[in-house]
Amino acid sequence: MNRVKKRRINPVRRAFAACLGNERTQFIAIPLFSILLSLLAASIVFLALGKNPLIAFQSLLQGSGILPKLSYAAKKSQLTDFVSMLNALTPMVFAALAVAVAFKTGLFNIGVSGQMLVAGFIASITVGYSDLPMAAALPLAIVVGIVCGALYGALIGWLKHRFNINEVVTSIMLNYIVQYVISYFIYTNYINAVTRQSEQISAAARITLADLEIFGLKMDIPLGFLLTIPVAFLVRYLMDKTRVGYELKVVGLNRRAARYAGIKVGRNIVLAMTISGALAGLAGVTYYMGYQATIQPKVLTSMGFDSIAVSLLGNSNPIGILFSSLLITTISEGGNYMRSMVNVPQEMSQVITGLILLFSACGAYIRYRVGITKDELVSLGAKSGSGADGEGGAEA
Repeated sequence: MNRVKKRRINPVRRAFAACLGNERTQFIAIPLFSILLSLLAASIVFLALGKNPLIAFQSLLQGSGILPKLSYAAKKSQLTDFVSMLNALTPMVFAALAVAVAFKTGLFNIGVSGQMLVAGFIASITVGYSDLPMAAALPLAIVVGIVCGALYGALIGWLKHRFNINEVVTSIMLNYIVQYVISYFIYTNYINAVTRQSEQISAAARITLADLEIFGLKMDIPLGFLLTIPVAFLVRYLMDKTRVGYELKVVGLNRRAARYAGIKVGRNIVLAMTISGALAGLAGVTYYMGYQATIQPKVLTSMGFDSIAVSLLGNSNPIGILFSSLLITTISEGGNYMRSMVNVPQEMSQVITGLILLFSACGAYIRYRVGITKDELVSLGAKSGSGADGEGGAEA
């Protein structure tokens, strides 16, 4: 009687395959697993510094208004901290969506920070310094920002299509160009002699209602946040339910196959970067005319680069980006309070964000390893089934 030797698979691998192997839930399960790994790695760093990681993570949540602090200053509360976090969250969502649209088309828009700066600057000088009432200034500023970002992105896409210039190189070079050109105009025309930043925009044109007193509390109400969820669902509908989105994704998956199918690859590359730039422009307006009210010369906001991590963590899914933006913004906004409570460098929040980016980038490898484990389990199951049939036949 021949018996089949069963090759055993590590129980840990079996557990991972069971938890992460369902293809329908992998877009949620694998990012959550990546977050868990990054938090474990961050805990090791905190322990190496002699700090309690649980207290550190608790202080992060307290600093961003997710959990209550032990005490608050006058006219401040957990609600004011939470609303301030939403104020920072708003441009992050739009910036991450800009990166995601480019990712889906096989492009890497690393110039989101530059597109944000151009949109914020032009909207500031055309609308922010005007005497327009709020009802006219706010929608006009948003439209100006979207148009400026779209034109910027279209230029990158056109250079990619017409001259095959890598969009990463173009984006990086344009980042430096717009950074210093706009700094020149700020220094020569719009500089504030005291703050050494651009002059503050008018209150009527600011997309955030700053220092608004409600129920005895002073808070910053981000009006742009009202657009985050509708825009995320709009991008999802565009990419998943329309012909345009289908063509963009096909171009991203295989340009040769797309060209063979009659899809105009060049046009879709330009279109993808135009849409990505428009979203980045919306992020720039809500950042420089909402979260901030001035522009600091010679500085590109790190939000454009952090949005890459957010998009990766959200698997370039617009709905996933809403949650990953919340996570990264919570870490960013809670960094100051963590520093004061746990006595660690403020850069620790950036370390945590970097770890999340690192493990999120391993998502494809995790999916690959889980797939191998599933195939091995299926193979062993088939062998054991055939072995049982053979034994039954021999006995008969």
